[in-house]
Amino acid sequence: MPAWFAWSLLALVSWGFWAIIARVIGEALSPAQSQALCTLGILPVIAVLPLLGKKGPARNPKKGTMVALAAGVLSCLGNVAYYYALNRGGKVATVVPLTAMYPLVTILLALVILHERLNRLQLVGLLLSIIAIYLLNVTASAGFFNTGLLYALLPIVFWGITGFLQKLSTDDISGERSTLWFLAAFIPAAVVILATQGLPANLAAKTWLWVIGLGFFFALGNLAILIAFAREGKASIITPLTALYPVVSIPLAILLLGEKISTRETIGIFFALGSVAALSWPGSPSQPQTINNLQHEIHH
Repeated sequence: MPAWFAWSLLALVSWGFWAIIARVIGEALSPAQSQALCTLGILPVIAVLPLLGKKGPARNPKKGTMVALAAGVLSCLGNVAYYYALNRGGKVATVVPLTAMYPLVTILLALVILHERLNRLQLVGLLLSIIAIYLLNVTASAGFFNTGLLYALLPIVFWGITGFLQKLSTDDISGERSTLWFLAAFIPAAVVILATQGLPANLAAKTWLWVIGLGFFFALGNLAILIAFAREGKASIITPLTALYPVVSIPLAILLLGEKISTRETIGIFFALGSVAALSWPGSPSQPQTINNLQHEIHH
């Protein structure tokens, strides 16, 4: 099993737990408050990152750090746009599912700008993953031409560019260092949110534990995906692969929350499992994967 694929699976599982915890918290906190307080769960991951070994020398530390910070800022902006879409743009059934289609932006950028190439089986896996993401996230009742969609386009774009920048940063610095600076951008965002919204009164102890877990699994997933990028994984494969976390969260919801699975979701899970198998199939080692690799080939 390729190292990048193992790390991608860890990201998928982590975000599957993250999605369940977000449901458990429910209305105890506003979405913005959940994001701010989950920073408490992000901090332990940030603290451990400097202790992790770094694979290989940094090519351009300053550039890689700035790109990672930019990815973190865009991720925060995407979250803010997401909250705005929920509060002002329309129905939850429309906004929430459509924003889950952000991997399409990352894939497009990776194929066009990074010149990533996929073998035939990986192309099939990419198609299966897109179908699975759609089936697992976009409900039949979700409308496409409405005001909610206009607001939902912002997080789709921000999160999609975030994934691309995360891959780009690992061309210049290690996945561990990229994660450190990416997550660091969430700290000032949390301060701003708490300064403007404050905390709800009499917050239950279990809610504190859940929101800390929310941040931890979010951070762990981002650490895993950035290490996967650094291990020569392609953004056009890793991004749709890790976006299949409903494969984890849906069974957990059935077991822990008593939710029922629809026929549509069942089909989506089968498509997702097929895409995981196809996307993990290795391509030709001569395929260009990053801008730096292309430049190396030109000079040699």
